[in-house]
Amino acid sequence: MNKPLISLKEGSSINLWQLLLAVLFVIIAWLVSRYVAKFIGRKILKMMNISDDNVIIIQRLVFFVMLGIIVVTVLSFLKVPLTAFAFISGAIAIGVGFGAKNVMDNFISGWILMSERPVRINDVVEMEDQLGRVIQVGNRSTMIRRIDGAHLVIPNSTLLQSNLINWTLVDPNIRNSVKVGVAYGSDVEKVRDILMQIMQDSDSVLKDPEPTVIFEDFGDSALVFEIWYWAQINTIRELRKIRSDLRFEIDRRFRQNDIVIAFPQRDVHLHFADDVAKQLVQKLQNSVSKQSIEDKSKDDQADNSVEETEQSHQKS
Repeated sequence: MNKPLISLKEGSSINLWQLLLAVLFVIIAWLVSRYVAKFIGRKILKMMNISDDNVIIIQRLVFFVMLGIIVVTVLSFLKVPLTAFAFISGAIAIGVGFGAKNVMDNFISGWILMSERPVRINDVVEMEDQLGRVIQVGNRSTMIRRIDGAHLVIPNSTLLQSNLINWTLVDPNIRNSVKVGVAYGSDVEKVRDILMQIMQDSDSVLKDPEPTVIFEDFGDSALVFEIWYWAQINTIRELRKIRSDLRFEIDRRFRQNDIVIAFPQRDVHLHFADDVAKQLVQKLQNSVSKQSIEDKSKDDQADNSVEETEQSHQKS
């Protein structure tokens, strides 16, 4: 166990016993570092009311600092000078630069995301028509839970370079809208008052900023109204639920006040050219005259058969 395995330039050497102790120390120190980082995040930082994003950043900083202490301690225990790794570290850096470009790009992007914080845990974000909530910002990728329950794993570099919409970056207040069309001839002022009253009675609609009713357009089959309102959301489902509740209430109030919600209608007018009309009339006349000739021939045949029958009776 004490036989030298690796000889160093300074005259020192590393035996098997030292190597086994170093490996055991690294494993134990690694586990202890992870536990200490999680303990600091869950217990100490939670008591200080620090946000989840800051907790994760501090946890990772603590872990990497302890990891650096472990490396230095092991090298000191093995009596390995840091200058011995100068050439090796340079070769590793070149290899990492060429062979692990994407990994390093995502890793650096992850730290940029955690430092600049354009997205945070529990933020409602939209990316390439994908709406979801951020549940984890990792070293290499960010995980987003969509509204249908599926999880999107997006590389940090892609997330950092894409056009990302963060609905709750500054505050959880979101402006939304609901459209409804009423039949032509409806009392538009009464419609406006009903829609405004619905939003004022709703507990989900914020009173400041004040909701607004917009007479959007004279549509093909309806008078189009749109209501604008602000709501505070904590989950993505709340946004859809608020719209649904408002639509239920609009339908109920309109039926109570005899206001018809319009539906698409089309009036079809057929116009024929004079030549086409003449041809149709001519065909109709020809058909009628032909039918009358056939009927007359049938009547003559019937009369002839009756006369022949009477003559045969007289002869008999």
